[in-house]
Amino acid sequence: MTPPTTHRTRVAAVLFDRDGTLVKDVPYNGDPARVRLLPGVRQALDLLRAARIPTGVVSNQSGIGRGLLTDTDVRRVNDRADTLLGGLGTWVYCPHPPEAGCGCRKPRPGLVIEAARRLGAPPSQCVVIGDIGADIEAALAAGARGVLVPNAATLPEEVETAPTTAPDLLTAVRRLLTETRGERP
Repeated sequence: MTPPTTHRTRVAAVLFDRDGTLVKDVPYNGDPARVRLLPGVRQALDLLRAARIPTGVVSNQSGIGRGLLTDTDVRRVNDRADTLLGGLGTWVYCPHPPEAGCGCRKPRPGLVIEAARRLGAPPSQCVVIGDIGADIEAALAAGARGVLVPNAATLPEEVETAPTTAPDLLTAVRRLLTETRGERP
């Protein structure tokens, strides 16, 4: 899918999925030593910091609700990722299992709305970047924009239905920054 060529609403904040988008996906990871950044991620975040665009993370962490992780485990992993990433503005996660039916678990909008609130940004001026359809659905449900960065976990139909895709996170961020300056990507 090609990126849009028209100027969009100002980007007030960029929110990221954690596993598979910023860091290597290690299922139910409770060990900070296993956190590994994906290629280009730190550079992408440095570009956003240079542009003074706030950033945050929105992540489903159902391992807590399933009894596979503790809240402390997730916070320790998030802290390690935050250190490697150079610091993000907020980290918001859903501890509930899918069957809980909560309003925060992606694809519902709760995480996006809360992260936007914490960053002082209207959801309509936020962009959510993730690797699966639930990330994009949560963005759209909150009134934000979604950018899909596919990987091996992304289903073909998620790529086909995503409003915007990018081959990698760095490209996605570069396109957003070009767009916010009113240039053609």
